[in-house]
Amino acid sequence: MSSDFSNLRVDFPVLDQHVGGHPLVYLDNAATTHKPRAVIDAVARFYERDNSNVHRGLHALSMRATDGYEAARARTARFINAADSAEIVFTSGTTASVNLVAQGWARDNLKSGDVVLCTEMEHHSNMVPWQIVCQQTGATLKYIPVLGEDAEGGLDMEALDQLLTEQVKLVAFTHISNTLGTINPAAEICAKARAVGALTMVDGAQSAGHEDVDVQAMGCDFYAFSGHKMAAPTGIGVLYGRRELLDHMSPWQGGGGMISVVRYDASEWKPAPERFEAGTPNVADAVGMHAAMDYLDSVGRPKIGQHEAELAALAYDRLSELPGIRLLGPRSGEPRAGLVSFAFADVHAHDVVTFADQDGVALRGGHHCNQPLMHKLGLPSTTRASFYLYNTPEDVDALVTSMRRILNFFGAG
Repeated sequence: MSSDFSNLRVDFPVLDQHVGGHPLVYLDNAATTHKPRAVIDAVARFYERDNSNVHRGLHALSMRATDGYEAARARTARFINAADSAEIVFTSGTTASVNLVAQGWARDNLKSGDVVLCTEMEHHSNMVPWQIVCQQTGATLKYIPVLGEDAEGGLDMEALDQLLTEQVKLVAFTHISNTLGTINPAAEICAKARAVGALTMVDGAQSAGHEDVDVQAMGCDFYAFSGHKMAAPTGIGVLYGRRELLDHMSPWQGGGGMISVVRYDASEWKPAPERFEAGTPNVADAVGMHAAMDYLDSVGRPKIGQHEAELAALAYDRLSELPGIRLLGPRSGEPRAGLVSFAFADVHAHDVVTFADQDGVALRGGHHCNQPLMHKLGLPSTTRASFYLYNTPEDVDALVTSMRRILNFFGAG
């Protein structure tokens, strides 16, 4: 692992602190990532110099704010290789992006007899909106199974082939599982869906800031991600949609900014993306996300992904030596994204996280918005360690040392 990454830690001010008398070891990056000084400065600079509403003002601040907001849209298009910046809709995050597709496309296009296909490893944000829209339209929601008692086998691709009938109108799936670390074959799934006439909705929350993403090469119809999971501020996210789809979708919310004509009896909408951005947009955080994209690409997303995967593989192997541990997702030596979920036979995940915090190690314990998957695997919860570019092998050492202390305390070691 390159020493270059350990040098990046100084770019993230929040990491320069102690918790419980120990240097902070932050391993909760799948929940949210920290922000480099470049992002913090970009947001502060906007509020100090350019703060104004966009699109409708003719004064200098409004025009500068508009330029910054639309520059962020163009930067986002380049970040995921969208064909046109008009295919980029700013939202509050992945959840809002999925709900926009559910209510703006699926509610108008699904009917009884149609099928929406998800996977058993989906985050609730890419499951619950489809449950709601299926109840609204009479469509049926089905799931691609995961393989193995610890979900180590990934998606059952043979089952996918059997489930993909002409009744399937949408396949919604995660690019990288936030619980398992499984990397799904997105381009292959999109191609299979397209062959039966189905659209695809890809949850990219765990992939956009960790690897190069090319939505055109992937062949997806919609792709969603959140800024805060890729070193950008909270409250800003993205929906990519193919232009021909967005232009025929109904707006999800009405108000100022998304209309071209308003009468007392009816209104007419602007084209995409404005028709989906009612009200005052989150300009400052879009500017901050622009800075985050520049920062990540200056490091190199392929290098970031490789670094995280190496840390996760090291953590998996080191943790597997502990007694009474159950590790989820791909086995040692198999491709894995930068996270590891595990459970101890005799210690609840919440106790693990609480005790680890005393050692300055920040972990996540719970069902990780994957309740159905947890039930399938027979687990109430797991502990998750997730890595990002500023983590180091020494952080893995701190994790394992803390876990040994916890096991000894509970008499399980």
